[in-house]
Amino acid sequence: MTDQGVLIIGAGQAGSQVAASLRQGGFDGDITIVGDEPALPYQRPPLSKAYLKGELEEERLYLKPAEWYEAQQVRTITNESVSAVDVKKNTAVTSSGQTLNFDHLVFATGSRNRQLPLEGASLENVFGLRSLKDVDQLRPHVTKGKNLVIIGAGYIGLETAAVASGLGANVTVLELAERVLARVTSPVISAFYTKLHESHGVTITTKTSATSINSSGGAVESITLSDGQILPCDALLIGIGILPNIELAEEAGIACEDGILVDHEARTNIPHVFAAGDCAKRVIQPYNVSGRLESVHNAIEQGKKVAAAIIGKPMPKIDCPWFWSDQYDVKLQIAGLSSGYDNYVTRGAIEDKKFAVFYFKDDVLIAADAINSPPEFMTAKRLILAQAKADPDRLADSAQSLKEIAADFK
Repeated sequence: MTDQGVLIIGAGQAGSQVAASLRQGGFDGDITIVGDEPALPYQRPPLSKAYLKGELEEERLYLKPAEWYEAQQVRTITNESVSAVDVKKNTAVTSSGQTLNFDHLVFATGSRNRQLPLEGASLENVFGLRSLKDVDQLRPHVTKGKNLVIIGAGYIGLETAAVASGLGANVTVLELAERVLARVTSPVISAFYTKLHESHGVTITTKTSATSINSSGGAVESITLSDGQILPCDALLIGIGILPNIELAEEAGIACEDGILVDHEARTNIPHVFAAGDCAKRVIQPYNVSGRLESVHNAIEQGKKVAAAIIGKPMPKIDCPWFWSDQYDVKLQIAGLSSGYDNYVTRGAIEDKKFAVFYFKDDVLIAADAINSPPEFMTAKRLILAQAKADPDRLADSAQSLKEIAADFK
């Protein structure tokens, strides 16, 4: 395969994984990664946690050190984007005018923050949280006594609230839905996190939106809410979701629909073109539904699939979707997708910050949220993959052995 070349557009977790898995699999052709940030591929989850706290230096976020790319002969083009792709001529043109040739093309273009449709959303102290630059710019505004307003009570918003309140900022979180994390979890988990944040001094306001961003001297001064209240604001963080970066693929004739459509090998409708990570939409197992997954696990799993398909090796073993979130002294581990659940049970003591919620649909376990409970998380993953009709009452009973429950479905 020495005459084969792989071009990876996107220098995130998925793109880095493709390169690493290709080399691990014995691929000795050319590999080029193009990323629009100055940094080498790095981890994003710590951005809203340890990196915002100042506990991690930039280099410690890198997925691989610079020496690895040199030793593995992986070319990295940083601080540059790809502006056009021709999948018939197998060429790509970068923002600086370079023409790159390829035999296999991988879209690992990730996603971008959804923008708030309000005048003033581009003021100098309005932030998203997606990149190193975002956090570097936000950090000076989350010090003691500063007023930080966060729009969106998803994981990014709540993780940032936890860090900012710990640094002494006055934090208010605004959520349009009736509860925090409403899109992704049950009322039990929502209530737990609301109480947790309020116990640390964070103000959470639901069923509320911002109607105007009020500025002074080119910077945000306050936020007017839908109930007429005006909040002082030294910095505004927008955390209302993300959009997949699919425009470049669409222009190249790749089939897209809220994501770049791929098959079980992460291959698009053009056989030598692949997609992986946040930007890719595929059939999610064991649910047999089409969707995108925005997670480290998904980026790694799909990156491995791309490499296996290019090399011609068997597809890697597939896990059920999983995610995590760290807030204060609480680690949430999520197994599966709870969307569409019709029943749930709780195991453990909520007041001890050590419990799990198991979700069912048509009596089949489809997901679990485990709070400081790794055994419940690991057991849930096994049961979800087995599409187990586990007894809810048995799972809810802490006296019942998880090992024995899981053994029933080997």
